[in-house]
Amino acid sequence: MNKSLLFSIAAFISVAAFAEDHVIKQEDRQFSAQEITVKPGDKLVFTNCDSVTHNVFSTSDANPFTIKVQKPGEATAVEFKDEGVTEVRCAIHPKMKITVTVKK
Repeated sequence: MNKSLLFSIAAFISVAAFAEDHVIKQEDRQFSAQEITVKPGDKLVFTNCDSVTHNVFSTSDANPFTIKVQKPGEATAVEFKDEGVTEVRCAIHPKMKITVTVKK
């Protein structure tokens, strides 16, 4: 193998090894945090602890995603790869929002 390929593999393994999962609960029709700062590669685990369905999605160009229908008791992990600020909301409950800042 050439050195650049080995370096790329080592860098990928290094980032993956240090990535963290952060649990964001959905309770009483709100997120458990209003803002959070994470590192590139970290995941937010959106856990529906409510008795109602949620639809979590990003409204920002950075780290776009849509969970769609998330029933009570379900958890969904979303990886945040790109640096920047991402606003996350619930399509069903407009007052629910969290700001996710991704930086090294």
